[in-house]
Amino acid sequence: MKKVTKKRIKRREWTKDDIKELKAHSKARTPVIKISKMTKRTIGALRQKALHLGIGLGHQR
Repeated sequence: MKKVTKKRIKRREWTKDDIKELKAHSKARTPVIKISKMTKRTIGALRQKALHLGIGLGHQR
């Protein structure tokens, strides 16, 4: 039987530049999927950070 290994989750800290970029995308109403691909973060991570910052995210709010 083959041994299935789980992919390790690597966490990255949010830098000031990351937060500035997220706020700019929020203001521009960029779709979350596009932001996710640009920043290489999951949609859930983006939504959690936006919630923590108190900003809306996505083009449909």
